[in-house]
Formats: sequence, structure tokens, C-alpha cells
Amino acid sequence: MITVRKSSDRGQADHGWLKSAHSFSFGSYYDPAFMGWGNLRVINEDRVAPGMGFGTHSHRDMEIISYVLSGELAHKDSMGNIETIPPGDIQRMSAGTGVTHSEFNHARSAETHFLQIWIEPSARGVTPSYEQRAIHPADKRGRLLKVAGPFGSDAVVSMHADASIFAGLFDGAEQAQHAIAPHRKAYVHLIRGSLLVNGMELSAGDALMVERESPLQLSQGTQAEVLVFDLHST
Repeated sequence: MITVRKSSDRGQADHGWLKSAHSFSFGSYYDPAFMGWGNLRVINEDRVAPGMGFGTHSHRDMEIISYVLSGELAHKDSMGNIETIPPGDIQRMSAGTGVTHSEFNHARSAETHFLQIWIEPSARGVTPSYEQRAIHPADKRGRLLKVAGPFGSDAVVSMHADASIFAGLFDGAEQAQHAIAPHRKAYVHLIRGSLLVNGMELSAGDALMVERESPLQLSQGTQAEVLVFDLHST
């Protein structure tokens, strides 16, 4: 079964300095039909104005992924990490027993555009930790690269979660497929461009909620960048 989640149906928030589209209930946006999918809890597409950002705030017992699309995101946390996240990098922060952090766009004129992703952990109360890695576009070209996954897997960054995130770039004849185990769910989020997934045409911001259907077939992309989530079926 596949359910289409159109970009225009996402929750919208405009705080002036921050414009955000919420795939699932978050902040002032609440829809009991969209509280998450499997152990995927949040996908926020955020656009942060120059010189603005999220002041110091706290998290616990959540795996948090930042995936920057344009501009840069400055990160500072209570673990002592002070980093800049450029486009192409993926960042993972395990909040565990508790962590505080801030995120800012220090540019004078450029917007920062990024995806904020929260995944529920498979274990609570872990020691907070941080990981950031660069991903070359060629490694995602015409294939699905596992950019995040459980510790011990072959993912670019590791999570305390029974979930994997794959990223891919598709154009023209490039295609890929992903098998989904019968007891698991998948979520497909098209970041930009257009893409055909199991015969369904997606445009930027569109998503698919998938269960009891395998494999996923990705094809006929036009400047497409996509994330595919393989999720624990909670």
C-alpha cells in the first residue's frame, strides 16, 4: 500500500526569519493522521533567513539528522562541538540523556535551506554523541547511498535507531530499486526535481508512505534528489 503525501498538504509555519514545511505534526501544526511513520517522527523543510537561527534549546532521547541543501548551518552544542554544516554534509546528533544546542545561519545575504529529521531511538538514555561526514555528489549519482543507519552497518553516519536513510540523485535513464522487508515501512521524500516511484510521479516536496509493497522502483528523474527511509514498523 502506498499513500501519497503532497507537498502542498504539509503543515506550514512562517515566523518571518524561519519558513518551515512540516511533513508530520510539529509545533503549532497538529494533524492526528500525520504523527509520524514507523519510527520516523519529524521531517521539517526549513529555510532560515540570513543572520538568524535557533537559539540554545534542549533535546533528549531522539536521533536528529540535519541535511543541508543550500547555504550553511552553524552548529554549537553542550558536548563541545562547534561545526559548520555545508551542502553535501550529513550530521547526526544523538540526544540521549540530554543535550543542548543552537543552529544559526551566519551569512549576510544567503538563506540556509535544510531538512531537519528526527527518528525515535531503539534505546533510551544513551550517551549523547555527534557525527558529521561529507558526501560527494558522485556517490549518490544514479543509486541509493545509505547515508545513515544503525551502528555496525555500512552507513555514512550511525544512529541508535532501527532505521536507514538512503540518498540518491537521478536524471534521465538513471534508476534504482530498494527492497522493503514485509515487516517494515518505507517513506520516500523527494527533495527537488521530479521522479517516478512505482509508477507515481512525484514533484519537489512530495512524499510516499509505503507498507506491504516491495520493491520500490525509482526512475525517470529530472534533476531529482530523493531520500528513502527504511523504518521499523512501530
